[in-house]
Formats: sequence, structure tokens, C-alpha cells
Amino acid sequence: MFNRVILVGNLTRDIELRYTPSGIAICTTGIATNHRFKKHDGSVGEEVMFIDITLFGRNAEIANQYLKKGSRTLIEGRLKLDSWTDQNGQKRSKHTITVDSMKMLESKSQDKNDSENFDEEYRQSAQNTAQNTTKQNIPEIDINEDEIPF
Repeated sequence: MFNRVILVGNLTRDIELRYTPSGIAICTTGIATNHRFKKHDGSVGEEVMFIDITLFGRNAEIANQYLKKGSRTLIEGRLKLDSWTDQNGQKRSKHTITVDSMKMLESKSQDKNDSENFDEEYRQSAQNTAQNTTKQNIPEIDINEDEIPF
């Protein structure tokens, strides 16, 4: 099975860092992503998603040191289902992302317009990569239409 998630968005809250008894760093925060689309009436709609994320080890320590609420970040990881029982005895669950790698998209010297253009550049890059992968994996077959039995 393949479980891979790539998101670009802004952190919704400051990093919450803690350590396990064995000394492994764990941090939690949230990321907000948005999707713009054209409605039937021609107006532009927007769908915003808020997703909790968890980072471990060195990634957690780096995130704690350099990221804060509002930081624009690219994360790559896997989808995980967390389940628990709340104070009222109700079973609860939510999906979170366990982050394997991250990239900070803003620096102190970077112009805000550069980071706003990242979404489009990343989308185009991902689309080109997908097209190239598809082309590489599917061999061309020369078939005469008269040879097809249907």
C-alpha cells in the first residue's frame, strides 16, 4: 500500500515541543491549506482545510527553532488515524499527518510574493513529474487497427 501526503500551507499555531522519556523530540502543530475553485455562477470559492501534524526527532527540533504560527511550510509524510475516548466516554478520532520531511518556504530575507508563487510552481513541477513518470512507465506499442478483434 502507498500512504503519502504532500501539503503546502501555513502553520495554524506555534509549535508544541516535548520529549519522550528516552529523549526523542516530538512536536505537534497544525497546517492550513486552501483550494480555490470556480463556482457554477462564475464566482470564486475557497475551501480551507485544517490538519494536525506531528514531527519527530531532528525535524521536531528544527521546527521548534525556526517555525511559528503563520510560517509557510511544505510537509511530506503519511496519513494516520488517531483514536481516543473523551471525558464523556465518547469514542473520538481524527486524521493527522506524521511528517517525514519538511521544507521551510519563507526566510527573513525572502519577499512575500516569492512564497505566494510557490503553490503554482510546485503544482506545475508535480504535474510535469507525473507526466514524465507516466511516459517512462508506459511503453509505446505499434498496433495496426485492422489487427484489433473488436
